[in-house]
Amino acid sequence: MLAVLLACAAYSNAANNDTLTVAMCGDIMMGITFPDTLLPAHDGALLFKDAAPILSRADLAVGNLEGTLCDGGESTKGEGSNSYAFRTPTSYAPWLKMAGIDFLSMANNHANDFGPEGIASTEHCLRTQGIRFAGLDGRTETAVIWRKGLRIGLCAFGHNPYTLKHTDLETVDRILRELRGKSDLIIVSFHGGAEGKKYAHLPDSMEIMFKEKRGYLRQLAHYCIDHGADIVYGHGPHVVRAVEVYKGRFIAYSLGNFCTPYGMNLKGLMGQAPIIEVKTDRNGRFLKGHIHSMLQYRGIGPRRDKTRAAARQIRRLSREDIPHSQVRIDDKGDIRL
Repeated sequence: MLAVLLACAAYSNAANNDTLTVAMCGDIMMGITFPDTLLPAHDGALLFKDAAPILSRADLAVGNLEGTLCDGGESTKGEGSNSYAFRTPTSYAPWLKMAGIDFLSMANNHANDFGPEGIASTEHCLRTQGIRFAGLDGRTETAVIWRKGLRIGLCAFGHNPYTLKHTDLETVDRILRELRGKSDLIIVSFHGGAEGKKYAHLPDSMEIMFKEKRGYLRQLAHYCIDHGADIVYGHGPHVVRAVEVYKGRFIAYSLGNFCTPYGMNLKGLMGQAPIIEVKTDRNGRFLKGHIHSMLQYRGIGPRRDKTRAAARQIRRLSREDIPHSQVRIDDKGDIRL
């Protein structure tokens, strides 16, 4: 009997080492101090209460830092109803580490909200917590994280001038070539697409909003995988979008808002805050996944949703927008080939 138990344990460990678990989430902006101060209770210590067990158990947890971690500086944004500048206290940085986050994209339209001072402060905060980041042109453009003896290369693209722009495929190719030379697997993050509940469906064309080219995201995701990426995850529309498996690799076109307790509309679709947990083999090929549905509440952060609204929405959008996808999503949020 002891020999059988030891053999089973050895088999389980071997199987576990043969797979990589990646947990992905969307926009994170834990509170604001500009132009008004709106911060959650307990200085944000409970924001990730329901999310941390999922993010922490993954081999790698990734997301998007929507805004800055800084305590001062001048806003670079203008005035008007469509102008937002996000500044979160530097003292909130440890909550990201305690939540289990390993990598954050900075390639978004809020990383430069407080100029070079805000960017430098944010980078310092993340480095202090041991959280890797990438996505700003001429600064930290890529990251490599070791997991289970594998070199995981990570990069991030946006549509703003100070980001590595995904609308420039020559830039995308340059970054992917760099990562292929020093990585075993590659994960790509992108910030793009039109914003709001009207834009939950994934178009097969370039998206434009406020006269900005926000990306031809189907083309981008497929291009990344064609050039070496193994997982591609997106954010930017503030709502979830479809998922697919393309050439055996997983794509999430938008993970929506994740932890944005203030400063954003959280009604209806905008409040859906999923974590998508994906398992791949050691070559990056998709094995299976699960959508952990959560809902956001003002001032509180993401909390488990027993109705599985996010999973049902992603399932519906995936069926309608990518009818020939290689995966199917069931009522529980399981994603399978």
